[in-house]
Amino acid sequence: MWRQQLPYRLKEGALIALGALCLYVWMALLTYDPNDPGWTHTSNVAQVQNAAGRAGAWSADILFMALGYFAYLFPLLLGVKTLQVFRARHEPWQWSGWLFSWRLIGLVFLVLSGAALAYIHFPAGNSMPASSGGALGESIGQLAENALNVQGSTLLLIALFLFGLTIFTDLSWFKVMDLTGKITLDLIELIQSLANRWWSARTERKQLRIQLREVDERVAQVAAPVARDRRDQVKAKERIIEREDSLSKHMSAREGRPAPIITPPSAPAVPEQSKRVQKEKQVPLFVDSAIEGTLPPISLLDAAEKVQKQFSPESLEAMSRLVEIKLKEFGVEVVVESVHPGPVITRFEIQPAAGVKVSRISNLAKDLARSMAVISVRVVEVIPGKTTVGIEIPNEDRQMVRFSEVLSSPEYDEAKSPVTLALGHDIGGKPVITDLAKMPHLLVAGTTGSGKSVGVNAMILSILFKSTPEEARLIMIDPKMLELSIYEGIPHLLCPVVTDMKEAANSLRWSVAEMERRYKLMSKMGVRNLAGFNRKVKDAIEAGTPIPDPLYRRESMEDEAPLLKPLPTIVVIVDEFADMMMIVGKKVEELIARIAQKARAAGIHLILATQRPSVDVITGLIKANIPTRMAFQVSSKIDSRTILDQGGAEQLLGHGDMLYLPPGTGLPIRVHGAFVSDDEVHRVVEAWKLRGTPDYIEEILAGVEESGSGFEGSSEGGDDSEDDPLYDEAVRFVTESRRASISAVQRKLKIGYNRAARMIESMENAGVVTSMGTNGSREVIAPSPVRD
Repeated sequence: MWRQQLPYRLKEGALIALGALCLYVWMALLTYDPNDPGWTHTSNVAQVQNAAGRAGAWSADILFMALGYFAYLFPLLLGVKTLQVFRARHEPWQWSGWLFSWRLIGLVFLVLSGAALAYIHFPAGNSMPASSGGALGESIGQLAENALNVQGSTLLLIALFLFGLTIFTDLSWFKVMDLTGKITLDLIELIQSLANRWWSARTERKQLRIQLREVDERVAQVAAPVARDRRDQVKAKERIIEREDSLSKHMSAREGRPAPIITPPSAPAVPEQSKRVQKEKQVPLFVDSAIEGTLPPISLLDAAEKVQKQFSPESLEAMSRLVEIKLKEFGVEVVVESVHPGPVITRFEIQPAAGVKVSRISNLAKDLARSMAVISVRVVEVIPGKTTVGIEIPNEDRQMVRFSEVLSSPEYDEAKSPVTLALGHDIGGKPVITDLAKMPHLLVAGTTGSGKSVGVNAMILSILFKSTPEEARLIMIDPKMLELSIYEGIPHLLCPVVTDMKEAANSLRWSVAEMERRYKLMSKMGVRNLAGFNRKVKDAIEAGTPIPDPLYRRESMEDEAPLLKPLPTIVVIVDEFADMMMIVGKKVEELIARIAQKARAAGIHLILATQRPSVDVITGLIKANIPTRMAFQVSSKIDSRTILDQGGAEQLLGHGDMLYLPPGTGLPIRVHGAFVSDDEVHRVVEAWKLRGTPDYIEEILAGVEESGSGFEGSSEGGDDSEDDPLYDEAVRFVTESRRASISAVQRKLKIGYNRAARMIESMENAGVVTSMGTNGSREVIAPSPVRD
């Protein structure tokens, strides 16, 4: 350890020594006295006048004799070198002989050319022991003058001086030019702003004098005929003074109008980190990732950007005045009372004038956005606890909300639920953390590219960072086969990621059966919810008296009932349930409604996501049983009303901007969703794969099919369908039209749906058509019949 610290301590010691030497030499040069003893002359004075003592007198005499006036710059060169050592104090010690020689050459060029220039252009003083350039400057200066005259030698010596300065100090002249230009431009801009302020103040005073003069003239014209005596003239003058005062007060009131209350962003410059993050910093990542039974570290996620642009009070005040002016142009008198800047939007809380309805301001949202040249403006009609109306305007520079920033917050760390969801930040920059168990189901909808899939990934990762497989299990249904397939292989899955809609219906049926089984268990145990059941089972296990399964049916007297264990929370995630409803049909809607109605106490929760927020997908039955909604950007107010039962989602900004409608309230909360990249998801999935393997339940996907679900067995009635008298005609129609559609066969032959479906399945078994694809269509394999 001391070998690592020794070079740093030596460098600090060298820094102190160089600084002291620089001050000592400068003190010796500034207090030089020719009467003091030196190298060029002798002196018998008893008291040396030099502040550096006899050594300082000798050193100054030698420097002045060798370099002349340039000796005053020698301590400055030492100071530059001291500054360079100070800047590189944290870097490891590296000795380079070539670099040292190069710096020494630069110092030689710098000293010799500087001394020669001092000899050529400065006369020698009486106090100098030699010429103005010293002995070295005199010899080199005379040689240069004889060869190149004064002008040529000056040009050459200046070039050598700059060359030596560049090598010795590692100075970049381009950086010097850039810095000089920046300082010049800043000075010009400052002068222009001062001049503009002075000119505007002068113009305003001039206009005020003109208005006062006009008032003077009008009052004098009115008062002159009436002022017949001295008393009337005095009263007229008093009226003039009163009007002047009232006009001045009006002007000062217009200028000094009180500024709105500006609320600083809630998120501090250095966000507060949770105890979990602080604890994970003390353990290396590769050690933590190899331990089974632990949660993955939050450091797997990308860190948040540290630089966050803040708004100045002047810019916010100017924006407040602009909002007032623009609304006044549309005939609405308002006053901005407070401003709440955030990472993505800024909310202006306005107080409308008496008699102004909120609907007038809401109808002006698009006009206000157009007049202020922004993409959209959202009007918050009701702010709880306040009489003001909120106007949310997007910021010019939008900050990205990183998922690690939300997970590192104490709010997420202190949440106890295994299905805690970290959504993002609110408009003020505070983290939004919610509990899926209290929702108890969530509907997510938004148009393509609005950030819906990223939001679903953030919810899944929130559960993976919070819960072990013993606490939470997942069933993922991914009709698109792209979004959720990345999670294949994590130990939280109850079954492989479902991409076949036939298996999706089976998984929902299994969820309903599991819900019924859990209700029976809780009824036998005398508890009301899953938390009470797990608490009772854990207490019994800790007491050494585990509880046998009361629902177990013995096949013989020797069979023993298995012991109960704590049940995990089950989350069913459907990425695009519109496609599932289109293929499977109404049966899925009934299963979803049944789970949504009863599964809360059983610990089974739904997260349904869709990019098609239409009434045939988000039906009234689903909306009635899923009160918690999350709307990303949509294209129209109709879609927003379909999701939230109110408008507002059409005015969002996209890229994760959402309206979150919590359960039990009708006022949505605007949330800026946290961004999760695909690389972050891959890292978390790999970390969980190191911690365990999935324990799949085969009964989930191999469920019993129900009649009327659209998935009748292909083997049932296959032979009978070929014996159907209309089968040959159906095959001829399919091969000629190249359309393997049940509805087309049904319309062509004027038969029932089930009969046409059996014929199509018989064609599939016979190799006439292919099996149903993911989009519900089939291709015709058999060739067209040959016409005679």
